[in-house]
Amino acid sequence: MLCHPGGPVPHARRTDKCHGMGRMTAEVKPSSPPLTERQEARRRRILHASAQLASRGGFDAVQMREVAEAAGVALGTLYRYFPSKVHLLVATMQDQLQHMHTTLRKRPPAGESAAERVAETLMRAFRALQREPQLADAMVRALTFADRSVSPEVDTVSRQTTAIILDAMDLTGPPTPEQLSAVRVIEHTWHSALITWLSGRASIAQVKIDIETVCRLIDLTGPAGRPA
Repeated sequence: MLCHPGGPVPHARRTDKCHGMGRMTAEVKPSSPPLTERQEARRRRILHASAQLASRGGFDAVQMREVAEAAGVALGTLYRYFPSKVHLLVATMQDQLQHMHTTLRKRPPAGESAAERVAETLMRAFRALQREPQLADAMVRALTFADRSVSPEVDTVSRQTTAIILDAMDLTGPPTPEQLSAVRVIEHTWHSALITWLSGRASIAQVKIDIETVCRLIDLTGPAGRPA
């Protein structure tokens, strides 16, 4: 990890704006100390403000100055935690996925096969995003705009998605390379389905068919958890 996800980033410096976003690069040390309780509370306020603004107006509504005001922090403090709007929105997606994962663990999928359980889980996550379409669009656009400087945060989003899928599979042991390959294909399909739905090029029914179809890959990779 190049930086503590969402934590204060040392030695950050601003660069020119691009695409209307306050872009920054960061000269980041290999690791950062854990956040203090006060810093974590500040980070939570920032992420909450980001999600609220995105929910009301989408990607363009998330302006760093307005986020700082809503979170009750100085603009410079906000930039120490999140060097750019893209960093902030990708971290917001991390946070949303973490909440989804917690909810899904409390009420796990009931399908008989691993494919059914994963499809049910991803459709539940999809419907949660469907309830906040502007927030979903802002987060997905941030992932699309993310460059190499946001790689650690994007990798965290990918790991969270993988963990959600593996939990739904209910494996009896470590995943095989074939199962992990299937999970990656499922992740790509889920992300693509989200983009096509957000752009109005796919219905929820079409998304459901695509998700259920790709999840059948799991049952082709060997035993997975509960008997199919």
